[in-house]
Amino acid sequence: MKPKILTTLPSYTLAGFGADLFAGITVAMVALPLSLAIAIASGAPPETGLVTAIVAGFLISLLGGSRVQIGGPTGAFIVVVFGGIAEHGYDGLVLATMMAGLILIVAGALRAGNLVSYVPEPVVNGFTIGIAIIIAASQLRDLFGLSMEKVPAEFIAKLESLWAARDTLEPSALGVGLLTMVLIVGLRRLAPKFPGLIVAVGVSSALVVLASLPVDTIFSRFGALPSTPPLPTLPVITMERIVELLPSAFVIAFLAGIESLLSAMVADRMIDGHHRPNAEVLAQGFANLGSSLFGGLPATGAIARTATNVRAGGRTPVAGIIHALTILLVMMVAAPVAGYLAMPALAGLLILTAWNMSEPHKWKNYLTLPRSDLFLLVLTLVLTVLADLTVAIAVGVAIGLALRLRRRKIEPADWSTPER
Repeated sequence: MKPKILTTLPSYTLAGFGADLFAGITVAMVALPLSLAIAIASGAPPETGLVTAIVAGFLISLLGGSRVQIGGPTGAFIVVVFGGIAEHGYDGLVLATMMAGLILIVAGALRAGNLVSYVPEPVVNGFTIGIAIIIAASQLRDLFGLSMEKVPAEFIAKLESLWAARDTLEPSALGVGLLTMVLIVGLRRLAPKFPGLIVAVGVSSALVVLASLPVDTIFSRFGALPSTPPLPTLPVITMERIVELLPSAFVIAFLAGIESLLSAMVADRMIDGHHRPNAEVLAQGFANLGSSLFGGLPATGAIARTATNVRAGGRTPVAGIIHALTILLVMMVAAPVAGYLAMPALAGLLILTAWNMSEPHKWKNYLTLPRSDLFLLVLTLVLTVLADLTVAIAVGVAIGLALRLRRRKIEPADWSTPER
């Protein structure tokens, strides 16, 4: 369970530091708008996304079992965080994140990192697509600039409310959102190593300011962003709250473990390396514990940001540490500028993120799955969207393991490489 940074530092060179420096700054420029957008979509203050990227991102790189893993807030947590805040308040979410961190630390100490391979792949694919659908639906209000006092959390009620507010559509907001999406896709194809996300969101937001368009920004909706992270504090802890929040804590721990280990697997194939699963689970535990102490969100390994790090030349955990420190520096120096980012631009960014999460290039292959696997995928997807992520994971894993026992093949799943 030795952290990878201890393995890489003895042979570290100045040239390696230069590569990690460039990669760390590059991935920070990608993480900045994503962290803000994920926090807002989760119903949390925007700055909590930055705090999570700084604290959790630093700890995941410092203590993790992957050479190139980048950690922070991810889209997979939006559904859990939004529901947790709505039901238990933000303080309740912080306590659930703290409990999830402790669960992961225990799991890592018990060497449970390898158990992720026993989770049926259709379950993971099903709840990932379900989460992507919920994320995309949650961004339609800002993408279309709809005037709505409150958006219901339930999926069907949300669609009904959005449809009822269709007459309030703001063409300027839709134009800004679509422009952002076009720029992101275009820059990704023309310059894959270039941090196009920050450029796309920045250009669209600058257009809003220069043309005085009637479009919401972070500042107009949430006020000024703080220029320093908060001091560590503890949430209110009682036995009653611990029991009440235990299901949410287990879901957060499950998602953090699954997503981080999938991300590490993808990174291994990109750099021909081998991560240490138990060290990675331990790092996720300490990262979520640390994030909660600073009032941050749940965190895990971010597959897209990790891939960006590798493509930009990052080869050791130093790149991830530089990424976290760069975001801290931007927060301290340029927080007022970030307040001008346009809400439709962030909505467009998250809709594209949701699209990539769903891995549309694999949809055709899903139709060729055995009927039991396809049923499991669809069931988990539907339960995620229409019921609850906790129910979806519990039912999906239970049925998936039962099907595997029925086939008398209790072997690790043959994972295909996720690209979300």
